[in-house]
Amino acid sequence: MDARILAVDDLHVSFKTDDGFVRAVRGVSFDVAAGETVAIVGESGSGKSVTNLAMMGLVPKPPGIIEAGTAMFDGRDLLQLNEREMQTIRGRHIAMIFQDPMTALNPLMTIEQQLTEMTRLHLGLTKHDARRRAIEMLGLVGITAPEQRLRDYPHQFSGGMRQRVMIAMALSCEPELLIADEPTTALDVTIQAQIMDLLADLQERKGTAIVLITHDLGVVAGVADRVMVMYAGRIVEESHVRPLFASPQHPYTIGLLGSLPNVESNRDEPLHAIPGQPPDMSLELQGCSFRDRCPHAFERCISDDPILTPRHGNEEHLAACHAEMPQ
Repeated sequence: MDARILAVDDLHVSFKTDDGFVRAVRGVSFDVAAGETVAIVGESGSGKSVTNLAMMGLVPKPPGIIEAGTAMFDGRDLLQLNEREMQTIRGRHIAMIFQDPMTALNPLMTIEQQLTEMTRLHLGLTKHDARRRAIEMLGLVGITAPEQRLRDYPHQFSGGMRQRVMIAMALSCEPELLIADEPTTALDVTIQAQIMDLLADLQERKGTAIVLITHDLGVVAGVADRVMVMYAGRIVEESHVRPLFASPQHPYTIGLLGSLPNVESNRDEPLHAIPGQPPDMSLELQGCSFRDRCPHAFERCISDDPILTPRHGNEEHLAACHAEMPQ
């Protein structure tokens, strides 16, 4: 039996602009198993969010174009479903926590209206049962006096509490897959830890699979089972979390890890930064897209585009790089 609940294969997404086509996602493939947490990391513009918005049918068309690929979920290709069919999946089977809870929540509706709408639509609950479910979910995500807070509007909640409401909404129908897009962005460190602990606790209890989108490798270290590093619309490294942190095999991953503050480092030394800028995605990229920023680049990198290959005999640790990194 295939334990995968999601299998994405060769996904390509572009956007038509006045300056031409921007190729935001270029041949991304990955899968997620039940109860697994897969983290997708990379700097802004690497294609992390667009990859998952495409699966959810939320890429605006126009200007977005899904040029190729499949995203198989429960025996169906999500990329081939129409809007009505996707509405039966979003929220019920696949839920998403968006980056900014203030813009994701409707400012004109109470928290109760927004939480009960989901369960009444997807689970067919009565108004009374939906309200009871909403109270239960708010309590589950750690909001005190949930029955009283249901009458509040989003602006009456702090950023961390709004994020908790988004999590409650996403999990209210007990989806098989949760996509968390930068769930701790703009939150202080204490609240970040609480949110990630909450997701891990809910996953353990419900068996939910999680796709965690983030640029913060520090967050990934404590929660992910597998990590995919994206750069310029492609996956450049993929591994279980411990081997990736212990022995990164792509220069970009090494740069990301090197930019993390280290309590043992000399405070007088500046933080490491990856030199240069990401490539212009509206241009036809040839060779390795990281070569202009890479300290290990050589002549082959100019013309030959590297593909994901196993490193040091480990079939589960892949990197797209012509150079051999030490183990």
